[in-house]
Amino acid sequence: MTVENFLAEHSSELEQQRNDVSLTRYTGRFAPSPTGPLHFGSLITAVASYCDAKAQHGKWLVRIEDTDIPRIYPGSESHILRCIDAFQFEPDAEIIFQKDHLELYEAVLQQLQQQNLVYACQCTRKMLGSNHIYAGTCRNLGLDFVEQAIRVKVNDQDICFQDRLQGQQCSNLAQDLGDFVLKRRDGIINYQLAVVVDDYLQGITHVVRGADLLDNTARQIYLGQLLGYPRLNYMHLPLAMNAQGQKLSKQNLAQALDSTQAPQLLQAAFTALNQPPIVLDTPARMLQQGIQQWDASRIPVGTTLHGCYL
Repeated sequence: MTVENFLAEHSSELEQQRNDVSLTRYTGRFAPSPTGPLHFGSLITAVASYCDAKAQHGKWLVRIEDTDIPRIYPGSESHILRCIDAFQFEPDAEIIFQKDHLELYEAVLQQLQQQNLVYACQCTRKMLGSNHIYAGTCRNLGLDFVEQAIRVKVNDQDICFQDRLQGQQCSNLAQDLGDFVLKRRDGIINYQLAVVVDDYLQGITHVVRGADLLDNTARQIYLGQLLGYPRLNYMHLPLAMNAQGQKLSKQNLAQALDSTQAPQLLQAAFTALNQPPIVLDTPARMLQQGIQQWDASRIPVGTTLHGCYL
């Protein structure tokens, strides 16, 4: 079953959404994962993706990336939705949840299996040890796909793209990573597959996200090529850091966004992005001012925001 067949049978309203947004030359998105509450680094990404889309008269969508069910943190999904409202972002379509697309991801896996582009893998983390490059141990074993991990076959080729902020990026997946997992042994769909399918489904043209996801991009471009999807435009933002020099993250216990301080936090986010000063006002008016003044060329170049400690 192809993506198009699945949509025709199960999800015509989302296909209509994709058709609607594809009429614009710019469709961006903010795609947080509910593995913890939004923090200041999340806000920087939301602000940059929102203003970059709106400044170019594009659309901005929100997607909750919740396929990794065991890692979902209680209450984080509701915190994300409250923040979207409190900071007065205005998505241009209904917010979607990846957990509603599990059948679709399975259909795409079947499509790849029929094309002999994936295979079942019985290797465990213990068997692989410290090797970060998969050696293709199970590639030619012809294992049954039931209750096994599923890996995609990668080619020995360079995948290059021009990041709007970080410049030219190249990776050879065969040499840097090896065949990578699309579905885990426990049945969890890997982020790489879900994000590629949903970006296509939603008609995304531009991705603005943190530089911590920069090394994921070659994998996603490769999957998109296998599936015949259009290539996207990427901009990876420098990361906000804590006082210990670590990126703000849920793992590092970054402080959750306080929606009662929305104007002050928005002002700080624009400052971190090196944008022209924003006058304290309602969040909606501040975002509108930020859109009018938006200049992506002013964003600091690099993978970290020096002096941004929250």
